[in-house]
Amino acid sequence: MGIALSVLTQYDIEEVQEHCNHLFTQQEIVSLYKRFCQLDRNSKGFISSDEFLSVPEFAMHPLSQRLLKMTDGLNFKDFVAFLSAFSAKATVQQKIEIIFKVYDSDCNGKVTFKDLTEVLQDLSGAFISDQQREEVLSQLLQEAGYTKESSLMLDDFVKILDHPGLKMEVEIPVD
Repeated sequence: MGIALSVLTQYDIEEVQEHCNHLFTQQEIVSLYKRFCQLDRNSKGFISSDEFLSVPEFAMHPLSQRLLKMTDGLNFKDFVAFLSAFSAKATVQQKIEIIFKVYDSDCNGKVTFKDLTEVLQDLSGAFISDQQREEVLSQLLQEAGYTKESSLMLDDFVKILDHPGLKMEVEIPVD
């Protein structure tokens, strides 16, 4: 996609819309482009980890280091595709896929007990002990029909998380 950093054409907007499955309106894409350009301080055409960390809400997030692995070096098109999982219009499946990627830090397509423990450590910090974390996760896995030795695949995450009563309201305002 040949987006010049100062101009976003109608063709570019439509191409980005297609790339993110039309989860953003054309106006939202224009707003995201403005934000992308603000973050891309050196006008390189992509956003580095340091530039992402300049967003206070992102830098302070307990999972920011895991998210950085997913966002470092994104061009505008991929930036919008990444953010589309946080759109109010994203499906539960799309939200689960991004959650799975956060947990699968080594990108091997599997989430192990160790991965789960590390994420819970990132989220809870010193508020609960390692032993309490392991007990909570063991119980959770057991209730879902898995063990500590299980490696969870994306399908397993979908099976565990795709329930009507479960709310996934992780959204990023676009305007």
